[in-house]
Amino acid sequence: MCQVLLCNAYNVVAAHCAAEYLEMHETIEKGNLIYKVDVFLNSSIFRSWKDSIIVLQTTKSLLPLSEELKLINHCIDAIASKASVDVSKVDWSYTYNRKKLPEENGNDHSWNGVRSRMVPNDWWVEDLCELEIEFYKRVIIAIKTEGIISNEVIGEALKAYAYRKLPGSSKGVVQYNDFSQLRPILDTILYLLPAEKGSVSCSFLLKLLKAAISLNSGEMVKEGLVKRIGQQLEAASVNDLLIRTREGEPTMYDVQIVQKILEEFMMQDRNAKTEIGNENEIQEIRSLGILSEASKLMVAKLIDGYLGEIAKEPSLPLSVFIGIAETVSSFSRPAHDGLYRAIDMYLKVHPEISKSERKRICRLFDCKKLSADACMHAVQNERLPLRVVVQVLFFEQVRAAALSGSSTPDLPKAIKDLNCASYGSSRSATTNADEDWDAVASAAELRALRGDVAALRVGNGVVHERNSGDNKSYSDKAAISKMKGLITSKKIFSKIWSSKSGQAAENSGSDSSESLGSANLDEATSTTTRRGRLSVS
Repeated sequence: MCQVLLCNAYNVVAAHCAAEYLEMHETIEKGNLIYKVDVFLNSSIFRSWKDSIIVLQTTKSLLPLSEELKLINHCIDAIASKASVDVSKVDWSYTYNRKKLPEENGNDHSWNGVRSRMVPNDWWVEDLCELEIEFYKRVIIAIKTEGIISNEVIGEALKAYAYRKLPGSSKGVVQYNDFSQLRPILDTILYLLPAEKGSVSCSFLLKLLKAAISLNSGEMVKEGLVKRIGQQLEAASVNDLLIRTREGEPTMYDVQIVQKILEEFMMQDRNAKTEIGNENEIQEIRSLGILSEASKLMVAKLIDGYLGEIAKEPSLPLSVFIGIAETVSSFSRPAHDGLYRAIDMYLKVHPEISKSERKRICRLFDCKKLSADACMHAVQNERLPLRVVVQVLFFEQVRAAALSGSSTPDLPKAIKDLNCASYGSSRSATTNADEDWDAVASAAELRALRGDVAALRVGNGVVHERNSGDNKSYSDKAAISKMKGLITSKKIFSKIWSSKSGQAAENSGSDSSESLGSANLDEATSTTTRRGRLSVS
């Protein structure tokens, strides 16, 4: 007969089931085996964190009897109660998966029996990763029911379990042959996720979304993740948003699902403005939109970086790129360098786009919001239309004048005369000049622009036109001649500097619809705080 003294965590469940099968109850003989096993379980096994987990694992091979005897429930309750103990009272060797500390091995002779290190709040997380998914689900539910462990710790536990059970999920790509075995694990993790915003990181949610796409999960699963990610999109990184498509898709990254996430974020912002709080102070803050300004700025920068990555895809349609950029165009941000870099990358990878498409994509960024380094790059960028280069040159000079404290630079006389002259060019000539403005600038034309048309020199409060010299190459002279021919048309120049009322709403960060061509230059540039965007049309 089996003796209780020979029982341990690995065989006690089998002993209990055997005794039950043999009906070794107290009614047959006092102190029978079932009684002794129960005493052993309650006095030893269920008081030990490690043994409780081991016993729970052994119950699987003895189903359904182990379930009928409530051994599984007892193990789960024991584990949940120990996981919920205040960390200051955790005095056992709280995990058997990590490497033991010197004092726990008895090798530290200075140890006085008092734990020298603080027990972390998630001390139990790694040990539970050993459990099968069904047992894990029941244990986490029991821990939640205790109501002591925070949602953040629950989220960390689910993250650790996902990384352990879903191969490659930590990198966002699940690698496994039999997806049917992994889908239940993913579905259970999603079911156990705390509902509170911020309880799990946005990065982890995006990794779960990537896993759901890899495992070809249902639309309901992906939609639920998209909604949760959209609620905390400002915490994501560009790498998190690079979600690969399944094999056979025309593009490398799933841009559509990122658009859905962005739409969820925008929806959240709109809902925040319509919510009614319980306190007047909260109502006032929400009406002013102060609570979401920081997150808007973070999302705008995030999308700028994301556009810079997906712009490298040769098969990415221009309409998709512009659609994503225009979604956050209403988010005011101090600099457009990130957006400019993304646009430049798209132009570099897609040199075949037409003049009108090039003109359309360049409308996305504001010349006045480029840094000095970005301006320096733009004025030498042969991928940009000439009109954009002219604008960058002019506003860089306006900014330089403001920083130097000198008087606001005025337009050269040849250009100023255009503002009072009548339209003299024919329609066909105007059309041809318009096409030249929309064309990309050659290296010689860029030198001509910088040297003779737009590179205004600010010195002692007076603007001088640069002497072109006589030692220019033939190509430079031809470019200068072309540029002078372009600026002789008042109609073309007015189109460069004017801001159409219909385009003001399209341009990101637009706060003013004033036209530089119609407004006095001194008035338009007298303050650096004016953030009106001029059209590049």
